[in-house]
Amino acid sequence: MLQVKAGNMDTMGLLFERYHRPLFGFLFHMTSQREASEDMLQTVFYRMLKYRHTFTGDGEFRSWMYHLARNVLVDYSKQNKRSAHQYDLADVAEKIGGGPAADERFQKEQELDTLHKAMAKLSPENREVLVLSRFQELKYEEIARVLNTTEGAIKVRVHRAMNELKKIYLTLENGNATYKL
Repeated sequence: MLQVKAGNMDTMGLLFERYHRPLFGFLFHMTSQREASEDMLQTVFYRMLKYRHTFTGDGEFRSWMYHLARNVLVDYSKQNKRSAHQYDLADVAEKIGGGPAADERFQKEQELDTLHKAMAKLSPENREVLVLSRFQELKYEEIARVLNTTEGAIKVRVHRAMNELKKIYLTLENGNATYKL
């Protein structure tokens, strides 16, 4: 990023290649909306170029990048008030087949769907720390820099968010138990 800041725009392509997948994953886990996440991804890289002068090189690039991504998410949330997890019933119906392998695959998909629903029910703050720590695999120190807080506070927030996620997941799973065969 320091090279981009110095005017070497060719290295921006390298940054895109290296970081577009994890950044898309973060955005998608926060919104559950593929098209919106793709749009926000482009916006984040545009802002990297636009605000390259703000990157000092003192901290890690990923922290700065996720800070920009958080700002894009905030802007998106203000423009679009919906954040519910959406899935296509036709897609689920297409995957339902016969046999034990299909049953196992369907069971795993239902568990994933329950997890997505549980994540969607978390507060945005709790969902964010879990996505950054568990899905993006950022260290607590990096997350603390992104969120402008202490590493200790992040540890507490992740622990509390995991406990809340477990409660929500179990509640949803028990609520779905009547629909299992």
